[in-house]
Amino acid sequence: MARKKNFKVAVVGAGMNKFGELFHQSYEDMIVEAYRACLKSVDKGIDENDIQAAWLGTVQGSLIRRELVSGSSLAEPLGLSIPVTRIENVCAAGSDAIRNAACAIMAGLYETVLVVGAEKMRDVPSRASLVANRGIMSHLWWHPRGASAPMVFGQIGTAHMHAYGTTREHFAKVAVKNHHNGTLNPHAFFRFEITVEKVLNAPMVSWPLGLLDCCPTTDGAAAVILTTPERARQYTDKPIYLIGTGLGVDVANSHWRSTYTEWPANIQAARQAYEMAGITPQDISLAELHDCFTCTELVTYEDLGFCEKGRGGKWIDNGGPMLDGEKPCNVSGGLKAKGHPVGATGVAQANEIFLQLRGEAGKRQVSNARLGLTHNIGGAGQLSCVNIYSNE
Repeated sequence: MARKKNFKVAVVGAGMNKFGELFHQSYEDMIVEAYRACLKSVDKGIDENDIQAAWLGTVQGSLIRRELVSGSSLAEPLGLSIPVTRIENVCAAGSDAIRNAACAIMAGLYETVLVVGAEKMRDVPSRASLVANRGIMSHLWWHPRGASAPMVFGQIGTAHMHAYGTTREHFAKVAVKNHHNGTLNPHAFFRFEITVEKVLNAPMVSWPLGLLDCCPTTDGAAAVILTTPERARQYTDKPIYLIGTGLGVDVANSHWRSTYTEWPANIQAARQAYEMAGITPQDISLAELHDCFTCTELVTYEDLGFCEKGRGGKWIDNGGPMLDGEKPCNVSGGLKAKGHPVGATGVAQANEIFLQLRGEAGKRQVSNARLGLTHNIGGAGQLSCVNIYSNE
C-alpha cells in the first residue's frame, strides 16, 4: 500500500528545560517547566483548552527506575483532563510520540495536541539508570557476559573501521564538532570544547569507544504543540510543518543481524520519510542525529544518504556535517553535548529544528535552513525513527 504523500502537520510551539544533572527537580517539575516554555513560545498565545489530547514519550518505569508511569504522569502535573497516551519505544520514544500524535491529527481525531518527552536518569547511580543492572534484559543469554551499550555500538564502529578504513580520529571529530556546537546552546548539558587529542587519550570504555566518545545519562524534558495547517496561523505566523515520518525495525539481538556496518532500521525509516515528504537526502538543510556514541553518528551519515557508503570518515574530514558545512548535523550539540534523557531526546531534537527553521537559533543558526531532519535509533539498532520538517 502506498504511503500518504500529502502528510502535513504544523508545529506551533516548542520548549524544553536545560538538560543536565537536575537533582533539584523531580520528573514532574521538569515536565511542567518544558510545558510552560512550550506555551510561552506560541507567538500569538494559546488557550490551554485548545489542547485536545497529549502524548508522553518516556522509558521511565520500564528501562529506568522501574516505577509505574502512565498517561496520568503527564496529565496530573499539568492539570489536564484530556486523553494522554504514553509511548515507550526505547531511545526513539520521543520521536515516535511525535509521529503518533501527528498521525492522530492526520486521521482527523484531533486538531491541536501536545507531545512531551521526559526522563529522570540521574537520581539513581549511572550503572542503574539503564537496562544493564535493572533486570529488564537479564533473561538474555549475553546479559551476564558483559554486554553493554558501548560494547554493542562499538561492534558497529569496529566493523566499519575494518571494512572502510575509518579511524578513531574520524569518530573523535564527531565529538569535537558536537561539543563545539553545545557551547552555543544554552540548553546543553556539556558546554565546553574538547580536542581530538583529548578524545583519543580519554579512558577506554569499549573499543573503539573511549569516555569522550559516549553521551552522558541526563535529566531533561521537552515539549511541542502540533496542530492542523489550517489552525496554525491562529497561533503563529511562523509555523513549521512535519511532512514526512518513518519507523524502521530490525532484530533485537545484534548477533542475529546480517550486517555490522549499517543499521537496516535507519535505512528503512529514512526511505519511508523521504518518500512521504517527496524529497531526497540532498534536499535536507540540517539534521539532528542520534549520536549516543560517535561511531553511531558517523555510520548514520551513510544510512541516511548524506554521503556514500563507507565515506562517512572522509565526509567529516571534508567538513560536510560541520556547522558551516554542506549539511550541518547536531547543531544543538547532539546527545553527546546536549545530553540524552532518553524519552526527551526526540522531542528536544524537534525543538532544535523548530528554532532553526524559524531562523531563531542564535549563534548556531544554519543559513537558509529550509528542511530539517530528526533521527533516533532505539535500543542497539532494533528500531529507528526519522521525522522531516519544513518551513514552507
